[in-house]
Amino acid sequence: MRKMTSNEPQDPQFKARVQASFDRQGLMVTLGASIVRIDPGAVEIALVPGGAVSQQHGFVHAGAVAAIADSAAGYSALSLMPPGTGVLTTEFKINLVAPAGGERIVARGRVVKSGRRLTLALCEVFAQTGRDEKLVAFLSATLMTIEGRDGVTD
Repeated sequence: MRKMTSNEPQDPQFKARVQASFDRQGLMVTLGASIVRIDPGAVEIALVPGGAVSQQHGFVHAGAVAAIADSAAGYSALSLMPPGTGVLTTEFKINLVAPAGGERIVARGRVVKSGRRLTLALCEVFAQTGRDEKLVAFLSATLMTIEGRDGVTD
């Protein structure tokens, strides 16, 4: 039996599985967020700034930034998990380093260390205007593989 490396998906259908799980998230629909990239151990989620996701000064609300960052980290972890399992965030820390404004906000999640039960992931969030990008947030997360719990499969 070949040993799995941290960048090898255990589910050959990981892209479809991640997309289907994302499509069931009501919050992502509310935010107008979409997945723009799914690779083994890496997921990108984007949203277009607008009134529905803004705070009082016109920037994208920190809650919306945190939500897409958490989901990008979580789905990067799920992409490496076995079929029939689910993923839940056990904790995250986010640093908001600049106001989130621009034409598009992109969260790029990636797995740092994938284990049987816990996965560590990072996510950088960028504000894009044209070809320019500015880092607006940085998130670190611990995610748990869930097995055998009713209703928790992705």
